[in-house]
Amino acid sequence: MKYVYLIRSKSRPGKTYIRTTQDLEARLKAHNEGSSAHTARFRPWRLEVAIAFRQDQKADDFEEYLKTGSGRAFAKRHFW
Repeated sequence: MKYVYLIRSKSRPGKTYIRTTQDLEARLKAHNEGSSAHTARFRPWRLEVAIAFRQDQKADDFEEYLKTGSGRAFAKRHFW
């Protein structure tokens, strides 16, 4: 199972992050411990949305879509 997850900074609510992972709990913990260079400055983070996919490629495709212009608009309407 692979997850597409969307997190938001608690300290800077305008900062958001979208990624995929196999282990959602461990990944969120890593973000909040500062293990990820891209998110360390804006911790702590809270999970906004997690979507599970059985097929890894579908998760990767959805993540890629969410990072496009129309995908960002979709996420803003439905998730943020």
